[in-house]
Amino acid sequence: MNALPGPALPLLGVALFALAALAVAALVASRAQRDRRRTAERVERVVNPLSRARPAAGRSIARADTASRRPWNLRLAGVVGFDPAKAARYPLPWWVVLPAALILARIGAGLAEGVAGPWALAAVPPGFVVLCRSFFGWAEARYRQRLLVQIPDALAMIVRAVRVGIPVAEAVRAVAQEAQPPTTTEFSVLHDQVLIGIPLEQGLRALGERTGLGEYRFFATAIGLQAQTGGGLTEVLENLADVIRKRVALQSRGRALSSEARTSALVLAVLPLATGGMIGVLEPSYMAVLFQTPTGHSLLGVAALSLGIGVLAMRTIIQKTLA
Repeated sequence: MNALPGPALPLLGVALFALAALAVAALVASRAQRDRRRTAERVERVVNPLSRARPAAGRSIARADTASRRPWNLRLAGVVGFDPAKAARYPLPWWVVLPAALILARIGAGLAEGVAGPWALAAVPPGFVVLCRSFFGWAEARYRQRLLVQIPDALAMIVRAVRVGIPVAEAVRAVAQEAQPPTTTEFSVLHDQVLIGIPLEQGLRALGERTGLGEYRFFATAIGLQAQTGGGLTEVLENLADVIRKRVALQSRGRALSSEARTSALVLAVLPLATGGMIGVLEPSYMAVLFQTPTGHSLLGVAALSLGIGVLAMRTIIQKTLA
């Protein structure tokens, strides 16, 4: 790469300062979330499981508005899509994702330097944010999909327990102990909330908000209606489980039908990289032109931009087809 000209140095300094601030904010948010979790665990050990918590409906509007305000560090961490409360859902820790995204964004800016010049460094902060949000969003979507696939089995366990006379709260405990992760983790939190006095319906609604799945809110509605009007809870849960199974099967069928298109997109995306690697091994002097001359830098930047636009277009078409 060429030496950085004068105008690019302030931009690089601002970008590095912004990224450092985001990293510090994520660290502070993670520690704050850990402290809150430890405090909640202490409260659960002290509170009598048989005591009933007072309903929160009597809170004033001012207190509710104050409670809804997020600290500055959580808002800053939310810029990159990181939520400390969901850290266990991510396959990689945030302190690995942030440096990796920064390196990839700098590599992309380096490739774009051949086309846009030194001002391409201004794309490092937005590229860093986009990469981080893409990774955390992908991890969250994968977590929700795993939960959605496991909901019918969890509902079937509850139906079998209710049919033999076991209360719904005890059936929730059975799911928390015997289900597959991540369902067992979420139902463990739900069971702990029920033990400290939170109504099951309210806990299920909180579970739906926490996971982003409306199926849990349907479950909460069924529990509330059954408690108010009576009726067969098992039939409602069986119907809900059947609907979710059909929805998951429809998604699987859509993915199977689009497998050819996804494979073609993968081959088209990997083929230029594989061809370039083979040429670099067989005739290094041909590939050296792209990395050692200004014209080569421009060609490499245009090629990377074209490949990225093509991959994004193919991915968008496939997702719109499945939607």
